[in-house]
Amino acid sequence: MKKSGILHADLAAIVAGMGHGDKLVICDCGYPIPHDRPVADCVLTIGTPGLVETLKVVLGELHIEGAMMAKEVEQKSPAILKEIQAAIGTTPLKKISHEKFKEICRSEPNVNFVRTGEATPFSNIALIAGVVF
Repeated sequence: MKKSGILHADLAAIVAGMGHGDKLVICDCGYPIPHDRPVADCVLTIGTPGLVETLKVVLGELHIEGAMMAKEVEQKSPAILKEIQAAIGTTPLKKISHEKFKEICRSEPNVNFVRTGEATPFSNIALIAGVVF
């Protein structure tokens, strides 16, 4: 049995398989995940696990060079935006329209998903994998 880090088998496999530029979308429980994409479904119930909680665990194992999310979060869910910004620190965070976010996540190659129990509007973030060397 694995004794530390990400214990969710699907999520651990997704993170371990990511390369430079690949994306991992950590999304709320209502996000329309394309059926042909890898997904680690972590939802237990509404709110559990939360997006920020999941983000912090993922950041413990995944080196990122950037992130993007819907700009609508600034108006609709500023509290979660503040928590996300604290979690990612100085990593650049690009904000785009929610429609453009969904289009990118649906159409670009090498996009993986982890569904959380988050139920806060526009609480979805795409992490862009970096390299450690």
